[in-house]
Amino acid sequence: MPPPVSPDLENLKTDVDQVLEAVIYLYTESRRITKELARRADLTGPQLTVLKLLEQFGDLSLSGLSERIRAQNSTVTGIIDRMEREDLVVRERSKEDRRVVYIRLTAKGRDLARDIPVEPMEIFRGALDSLSTEEMRTLLRIMTKLAKRVRQIVRRDVETDPSRGEEKR
Repeated sequence: MPPPVSPDLENLKTDVDQVLEAVIYLYTESRRITKELARRADLTGPQLTVLKLLEQFGDLSLSGLSERIRAQNSTVTGIIDRMEREDLVVRERSKEDRRVVYIRLTAKGRDLARDIPVEPMEIFRGALDSLSTEEMRTLLRIMTKLAKRVRQIVRRDVETDPSRGEEKR
């Protein structure tokens, strides 16, 4: 028979489970909202994300866009190819560095982005507005620490088993 689990350890497990449930809920809800809004606009979820990012931040380089949506440049290139065919974006070479290609919304892309009233990031921003400055700083500190730790774990797993590397999306 295993030794009894201490009440503190039991409470910690319950707390961890509740945190994981909250993270999974936020992720799932974000994907659900994005998918529904994209469907209404006859876009894919990643296309909607690109559209709203360009609306919010203006022109972004291909690598900058890749970083923001956490995808490989080759994946983003495919998304941009399709959006370019639909006349939603154009590619433009930087005048300062010809190696850099910026992605810019067309008039059609700007109109479509404006017609999509909300996106998950805006919903989450609104929810985060309910936090005090101190709560926001604490949450940011904790989430940054978690993200750093997850990156370390993922890197370690990929280094020990390269077959677990990033899959094509």
